[in-house]
Amino acid sequence: MRADTVTDVSHSNSETGTAAAVTYEIRPARASDWPGIWAVLEPVIRAGETFTWDRDTTEEAARSKWIKEAPGLTFVAVRDGDVLGTGELHANQGGGGSHVANAGYMVHADHGGQGIARALCAYSLVAARDAGFKAMQFNAVVESNVRAVGLWQSMGFRILATIPEAFQHPTLGYVGLHVMYQEL
Repeated sequence: MRADTVTDVSHSNSETGTAAAVTYEIRPARASDWPGIWAVLEPVIRAGETFTWDRDTTEEAARSKWIKEAPGLTFVAVRDGDVLGTGELHANQGGGGSHVANAGYMVHADHGGQGIARALCAYSLVAARDAGFKAMQFNAVVESNVRAVGLWQSMGFRILATIPEAFQHPTLGYVGLHVMYQEL
């Protein structure tokens, strides 16, 4: 799988063991995808539970932050033209740290549990390798987001450190942020 090509993904429901007709493709985002990307991002940002973005982030600010220029990459999971989830990939740091990638993913609430976050992460790992990155680091995985933490661990990421009370969750109060890492 090359990250500059479309990837078709089929998913089986792991809870029921049934093969669901949940098929989507992951591909680089196009300008025309923005309304669908914003429909995914906005509720996640407004909830304030899993990303360190200001909850009042404007659409313009979100677009500026999420849409990446090469060598970065913004990509989408789509089915029948609808954006189900999105991801972005970029260098974690500049200069001497630019060989380590960073990425983020958001999935629309209506499409959770379909393997989309896993597929977006897998896509980004290939894209990062193809771009010459040596590792990927997640700087701020909210520790109360246990589904994501478990997913990233199942994909080979390990928790390097947890910064205590570094994130103010809207209902849980202060919780930790994990720094997660994997070599590519």
